[in-house]
Amino acid sequence: MIRVDGRETGMTIGQFHNLEEILLGIMETDELEGRVVTDVFVNNESFSEIYPHQAEDIEIDEIESVEVRSVPVMDMALSITQELGKVVSLMDHGARRVADLFRQAEDAEGLEVYQDLMDVTRDFLNMIGVLRNESIQPADSAFNAAADEISTLFSEMLEVLENEDWILLADLLEYEFIPAMGRFKVVIGELQAGFAGTAKE
Repeated sequence: MIRVDGRETGMTIGQFHNLEEILLGIMETDELEGRVVTDVFVNNESFSEIYPHQAEDIEIDEIESVEVRSVPVMDMALSITQELGKVVSLMDHGARRVADLFRQAEDAEGLEVYQDLMDVTRDFLNMIGVLRNESIQPADSAFNAAADEISTLFSEMLEVLENEDWILLADLLEYEFIPAMGRFKVVIGELQAGFAGTAKE
């Protein structure tokens, strides 16, 4: 029995050789068009790959049922935008912590937390980019202004980092980075409004 969101697909487990073939078979139908897979259940137990192509190693004689659950892309996008505001708050907190560490001459720990902060910031900006691509009406003006500002600031921070001027880096984080990231709240708000409108349609 192969189901997608509780509906029978008409496919049978016997048509395939392993779990990966079943999942690819489902993807080739229009069952998941405009949707994002959230869960896969094999024999009524949640399945997620521990290593790449693990599904290929699960032979057909081990499988009695497969169910794929999904949500509309727009619902998922809306859910992500609702979490991004929390990420901005976390970055605000992280930047203040790094600034404090540098001012207390805790340079090694400051650099470690700074690297984590930059990783989170890059992931955040990538996610904003992905969401803008999914958005029907990308929030160009607010996004472009915020992106230009953070890009210029990144270059400045990199130069200061290379010069090992930790106090100046602390100042940049506290007085420029935090307000610059805060301006992405407008972008998040616009994306959220757009996805909320589309999700209701």
